Amino acid sequence: MSVFRVILSIIFPPLAVIDKGCGSVLIVTLLTCAGWIPGVIGALVILNKQNNVPTYPTYPTTTNSRRRCDY
Repeated sequence: MSVFRVILSIIFPPLAVIDKGCGSVLIVTLLTCAGWIPGVIGALVILNKQNNVPTYPTYPTTTNSRRRCDY
C-alpha cells in the first residue's frame, strides 16, 4: 500500500480501489454515500488486503483418490 493510495483513499475512496475490481468499487462507493468515514475505512481495508492469499480452499490431490476432499 503506497502513500499515494492512502492519500487518495482519504480524498476520494472509490478512486483508490478502482483496480481492485467492480465489487470493491461498488462497496466503497456505497460506504462513501453512507458517510465519508466508512468509505475511507472500507478503502483502507481493501487496500491493506494481501493479494497472494488464495480466496478459495485448496485441497491436497493424490493419485489414488478422485474426490476433491478426503476429510
